[in-house]
Order: sequence, then C-alpha cells, then structure tokens
Amino acid sequence: MTGDPPLTDSADPARQVVMNTYGPPEVLALREARLPPLAAGECLVRVAAAGVNVVDLYQRVGTYQVDLPFTPGIEGSGTVLRVGTDVTDVAPGDRVAWMGRPGAYATHCVVPAARLLPVPEGVSLAGAAAVLIHGMTAHLLVTEVYPLGDGVVCVVHSAAGGVGGLLCQLAARLGATVIGTVSRDDKAAAALAAGAHHVVNRRTTSFAVRVRELTGGRGADVVYDAIGRDTVTDGLACLRPGGAMVLYGQTSGPVDPVDPGLLNSFGSLFLTKASLSHYDRTPDQTRRRAATVFDEVLAGRLRIRTHAALPLSAAPAAHVALESRRTLGKILLLP
Repeated sequence: MTGDPPLTDSADPARQVVMNTYGPPEVLALREARLPPLAAGECLVRVAAAGVNVVDLYQRVGTYQVDLPFTPGIEGSGTVLRVGTDVTDVAPGDRVAWMGRPGAYATHCVVPAARLLPVPEGVSLAGAAAVLIHGMTAHLLVTEVYPLGDGVVCVVHSAAGGVGGLLCQLAARLGATVIGTVSRDDKAAAALAAGAHHVVNRRTTSFAVRVRELTGGRGADVVYDAIGRDTVTDGLACLRPGGAMVLYGQTSGPVDPVDPGLLNSFGSLFLTKASLSHYDRTPDQTRRRAATVFDEVLAGRLRIRTHAALPLSAAPAAHVALESRRTLGKILLLP
C-alpha cells in the first residue's frame, strides 16, 4: 500500500460533513455522526479520501435537489471495516473505492457491496479517489463515445483540469492530435505536460479560428466539452463536416436548445451528452472500466494530478476552490 492511512476500528468517533439547507459553501459543517446498522448487502468503510466533484456543488446550491440534511460526496475510497449479511465478495480489510452514492465527506461511509471496486496494491487510496470518476469518464469518452486513434484531431476543453488533463494523456497515447483549451495562460504548461500538442487560451483567442488554422482549414474531428453554454457554439464551428460535439458537463451553465438545422449548416454534425451510467449499466461493467483505469495508473501511462488534499473541516474551502475554476487536478478531502 502506498501512503494509506492505518486501519482504525469502527468505534473511533465518526464525523461527517452535513448541510441542513441549500446555499453557499458555509452551509457545509462538520458534525459528529452515529453509524447506522448495516442492512443486508451493505459494508461499513473507513474513508481514506473523498473526491470533490462539480455535482457536489450543484447539490449544495440546490440545482440538483437532495433530501436534507445531506452529506455530500459521491466518490470515495477506504478500507472495509464490517460487512452485512449476504455479502460474499467483500471482506474486512479490503481496499476499495466507490462512486455514485452520497456520503463520502465523512470518516465512515455505508456503501452497498455491489458498488465497491477493488483498489490494487500499488495504487494509494488517495490516488484511487482522485482518479476514479475523472479517469473512468476520460476513458469512456476516448474509447467508446468517440473512439480516438492515429490521425484523429480532438479538442479538449479545460485541458489542465481534472478530466481534461486525463483526457489529454489518454488521447495522446492513442495517437490523436490534441488541441487543448485553457482559461488562463498559466494553465498552458499543465495542459502541455498532460499531452496536449497545442494549447489555446479561449478567453483571449478564438479557439474556433485557431483550430481551423492548426488543421489547415479542415477542422477537428471531435470536441470534448465539459463547459457547456459558453463554448458549445464555437465548438460546433471548429468541427469538420461529420464531426462530433461530445458534451459531458456544464460548468458554465446548461446549453441552450440546439436547432438540428444548425448541426446541418455546420456540416451534418453529431451532438451528444454522455454519462458513465448510460454505458456502464451493470456492476461488472463498472468494475472492468475501473480496473482498466487503475491498470493505466500502475503502468505509469496515466498520471494522477491532485490540486489539494484538505481535511474534512475544510469542505467549504474545497468548494470555493472548485468554483473558482483555478484548480489543476483533483481536490480531495482526507478524514
């Protein structure tokens, strides 16, 4: 194990970050918690790290409605302490990660065994929480949503960010030419280090014009876009005929309705918004993709970038940092 915290007993005082109302980051408060009994098929996990994701922000402000009081955190890693009845493939002491279930902003988390993913030796638990959702999303985008290969030109927005940096690494290794966009000049070096062949500051330069210049007027084959409203129109304009706009987020806000005629006028383009849950619909599919991502990390082909690792009490600061769009990589909360 690489830098994992020591295994502690479930009798240790449990704490969790709780929000009792929607609002600014300050609604997140660290509280003592009582561990619930385990139902059939559930496991108690001592949390080693929780990933901070954009969905956590949407839940905090009420864009995504949740039942209050609420503990955020849909991504975490840790060590199994106890298992409930009917659990046969997970045991106490197992190193695991999970996603898609809230409650990871805590010292302890109850997770269905079917959602737990084994973390191999050689990948730290903090690293697992940092790469799970972002790495699986990036892998999905470049291998299934729009498969990349030699000669393909892709545009990666937020190329210095969490998913963007991993996208650049995977895309370059698959042989694609990667044009990354960033929001500030000081992020260009991080995008280049992640594998981007060209970097455009989209706030000072028209990336649609620059992509046309870099491709000799042809345009890109695909745009991977987690920004949404602010970039989708120029993204369509920089694509070759028959190219694809792949949305997988909306950090600038939801995209306005798109007239199919606009897709035709730009050259019979394709538009999709992709989610992991629509591709990995079974636990086995999720485990296979997670294992592939961890294998990439172990082989040194996928480098994890962590922007900050903060204590649970700093959950409000973690949200402020993510909202600032100044982060370079993943923000973790460490109980």
